[in-house]
Amino acid sequence: MSVVGVVAELKDGERRVALDPAAARLLVRRGHEVRVEAGAGLGAGFADEEYRAAGATIVASAAEAWGADLVVKVKEPLAEEQHFFREGLALFCFLHLAAVPDLARALVDAGVDAFAFETLEEDGDLPLLAPMSEVAGRVAPIVAAHLLSSHEGGSGTLMGGAAGVLPARAVVIGLGVAGTQAARGLRGLDAEVTGVDVDLGRLGWAAREGIVTATLVSSPGTVGEAVAGADVVVGAALVPGARAPQVVDEEHVAAMRPGSVVVDLAIDQGGCVATARPTSLSAPTYLAHGVVHYAVTNVPGQYPRTATRALSAAIAPYVAALAEDPSGARDGEIAGLASACNVAGGKVVHRAVAAALEEVAGGA
Repeated sequence: MSVVGVVAELKDGERRVALDPAAARLLVRRGHEVRVEAGAGLGAGFADEEYRAAGATIVASAAEAWGADLVVKVKEPLAEEQHFFREGLALFCFLHLAAVPDLARALVDAGVDAFAFETLEEDGDLPLLAPMSEVAGRVAPIVAAHLLSSHEGGSGTLMGGAAGVLPARAVVIGLGVAGTQAARGLRGLDAEVTGVDVDLGRLGWAAREGIVTATLVSSPGTVGEAVAGADVVVGAALVPGARAPQVVDEEHVAAMRPGSVVVDLAIDQGGCVATARPTSLSAPTYLAHGVVHYAVTNVPGQYPRTATRALSAAIAPYVAALAEDPSGARDGEIAGLASACNVAGGKVVHRAVAAALEEVAGGA
């Protein structure tokens, strides 16, 4: 039996919780003790009483939850949580270590075994990243349409145009889960959408399905031309575990019309737009070259009920497997969890993450 701790999230505007009561019940039925920090689920609409009814124990402090064998949370630990790190602790959450080398160093120094949702792969898919990418992709068109309003500093362009007036032009960089959902939503608002990717097969599929109205193979020239004429750019390029590739250069953004909008959904991994820097839900935007930038690092956190249910359902089987055999997970004996292991035995063990961190250190 393992003790599994569920902690309250501290990141700005973050109201998700890693496990809902249904997932807590699953773990309890498998013989594990589940400790939930008091109030951890309230932001997502789950009361402490629901966790108690599921067999979990409500603990009064973060320290008690962090004292578990395995701590499960949503977002990467903040600096004020890192004093809870210790040897023998297993941590399972979104880490995005390629973009936060200081966190990687803290995990290594403390001897924590750290597993990342975003690098867990099964049959070439990313099953724990996918549900949050879907939510983020669905949110992007809503955000972009709002930010185009002149009241938000936008150009005052209506996404779908009007009779005799052209619709907005949108460019989506990367047609993975997040980019595809963003493109679908933008098309649903009647924008003209150009999809950009390196995969010709994916581009062809998106065009045939009507997800985009035009396609481009990614290159500096094609991206620059498309972005310069865009009202909205959504960045969704991804390399699992590594820093996001910079696809949109600063001169591309500088060529955009003032009041245009950039939404960089890849910002957790460093961003794929050169002018993007992390923002928060309480201060989500800024202007660069007259273009409104939205680069919130926890986009799904503003829809916590939906996002929590989707994330919890996806991670619950892996949490159970990790709780039942932490050493097997760490040593690569459990399918899926081997790819999730980012830090173990006092070193970074995920190849892509390690390479990204070495690149950051080399450029410092």
